[in-house]
Amino acid sequence: MTSTLLAGLEEAFDHRSWHGTNLRGAIRGLPLERAAWRPGPGRHNIWELVVHAAYWKYAVRRRLTGEKRGSFPLKGSNFWPRPGEGDMAEWKRDVAMLVDEHRKLLAAVRAMPPARWPKRAPGSPFTYAALVRGAAAHDLYHAGQIQIIKALGRR
Repeated sequence: MTSTLLAGLEEAFDHRSWHGTNLRGAIRGLPLERAAWRPGPGRHNIWELVVHAAYWKYAVRRRLTGEKRGSFPLKGSNFWPRPGEGDMAEWKRDVAMLVDEHRKLLAAVRAMPPARWPKRAPGSPFTYAALVRGAAAHDLYHAGQIQIIKALGRR
């Protein structure tokens, strides 16, 4: 089961897959102006979705490892406002945080004892395996959302 869960995470994030663009592919080479563009008032930009995806990789990893809350690099949870204008260094830092959180999640999955996959994670109605499958689905959901935002921004 571990190898299947790892394959799902990797395909959804940065490995070749049949379904099309994964999360890393959706943001690869994306200039700051496109990452910061909002499709409408009150709507998230791509930059905010990147940080959101990083957070939920952290949250799933924390459930797998039993790590306490509070070690995510940013204060708060779920969504963080990102500027309509910023600088390239900030954008690259947040993309690097996404990549790092993905790497840490993969390590947590590799370290998980196989007998724990079908068990329910403490404080969650889901099994450990379901949380990992959900993390992969979350990446693909936001990859599609990012592709739509990019298309809208070209109009």
